[in-house]
Amino acid sequence: MTMLAAEHVSVARGGKTILRDVSLQAHAGEFIAVVGPNGAGKSTLLKVLAGLLKPDTGRVMLDSKALSSLSTRQLAARRAYLPQNPVLEWPISVERLVALGLTPRLPATGGLPESYAPAITNALAQCDLSDKREQAATTLSGGEFARAMLARAIVAAPDILIVDEPITGLDPRHAMQSMTLLQSFARNGTLVIASLHDLTLAARTPSRVIVVVDGGVIGDADSLTEELVHRAFGVTAHLTGQGDSRTFTLLSPSEK
Repeated sequence: MTMLAAEHVSVARGGKTILRDVSLQAHAGEFIAVVGPNGAGKSTLLKVLAGLLKPDTGRVMLDSKALSSLSTRQLAARRAYLPQNPVLEWPISVERLVALGLTPRLPATGGLPESYAPAITNALAQCDLSDKREQAATTLSGGEFARAMLARAIVAAPDILIVDEPITGLDPRHAMQSMTLLQSFARNGTLVIASLHDLTLAARTPSRVIVVVDGGVIGDADSLTEELVHRAFGVTAHLTGQGDSRTFTLLSPSEK
């Protein structure tokens, strides 16, 4: 069973501490939302967990091995990472963009094996992009491109899926569909870690919430609560509903 663990991880850049002594464990089948204010260190934490940034102190373990001991290809074969604000300069088709997510599993030479076509077709359908298959990815709208990048991340059915702000720029319908899709991956055994700004969606879908403030973890809970929102953002929020109907409403000072 997949386990990803950060052990006393710290990162500093330009004399500023971005992450401070972060320790956590994450297991297969969990859907973990990482929330916190701008500049809290969420993206840096995700990059460290993805093995894309080496911490200054501490280490990250994947099962019984340090991430630093794995080759790029070995790591990429097990985890997919979707960065915040991805950019594409080449006018390749949406199909070819999604196929890039299969790169670690492709043979060293030759074209794309026909056996991978069903995986690409499925990823496009899951992200509501079937009709965009042959379209140049550089001509997609911002929301469509975000969904294409999510399709690239899920196409290889990775053991670990780390996504940074995956619903930014999506309309409400596609934001909810994307969250449901991530939830389905977790239910099928994938470890899903996603940074989120939408508090309502963070409260409804993930099985666990990690709250980061000033580079440190101040909360690690089964669900997002009013208290955690106040501690993280310094605002008063009212939580209503249960399960998939939970909704956060931010209160103005006169409404407290």
